[in-house]
Amino acid sequence: MTKIIGISGSLRRGSFNSALLRAAVELMPAGAELKIESIEGIPLYNGDVEAAEGIPTRVAELKQTIAEGSGLLLATPEYNNSMPGVFKNAIDWFSRPASDIKGVFGGKPVAVMGASQGGFGTILSQNAWLPVLRTLGTKPWFGGRLLVSRAHTVFDERGSLKDEAIGKQLEQFLNGFAEFVQV
Repeated sequence: MTKIIGISGSLRRGSFNSALLRAAVELMPAGAELKIESIEGIPLYNGDVEAAEGIPTRVAELKQTIAEGSGLLLATPEYNNSMPGVFKNAIDWFSRPASDIKGVFGGKPVAVMGASQGGFGTILSQNAWLPVLRTLGTKPWFGGRLLVSRAHTVFDERGSLKDEAIGKQLEQFLNGFAEFVQV
């Protein structure tokens, strides 16, 4: 079974990106599963804290989960035309110490998708992730893009996906990524 780890870059309870991941769980192709993780509880990166106390427990747990997964799916919001600081902070922690980068990220298949209330989806945020993913030695999937714009019209008040066209796009995206991961 292909196990993909999905992480939302938002801490907001009503996050459209977290809702997108929840919808993805239901649309995963046969032979693949999506396990959603959260960056909740990850402190701001501080080298002094790392030196004095080591890697925080929540960071160590997520690093291990990512390392054991077959692939990584990032659901990124777009804040001020780029990636959210809390999400980048989490990835920065996951890359510590530097000697762990290869074991956590090296050659790891990664896909990026995102939802926003704006009209352009999360294209700039997704593009901002590319140098980071390259630096970490991941294997980004470029076989598809999922840019959910006007997300407030795509999800209902409970955070369930209500737009059939987006559901089909999400399913195609997941099928392509799962196939990429399995190769």
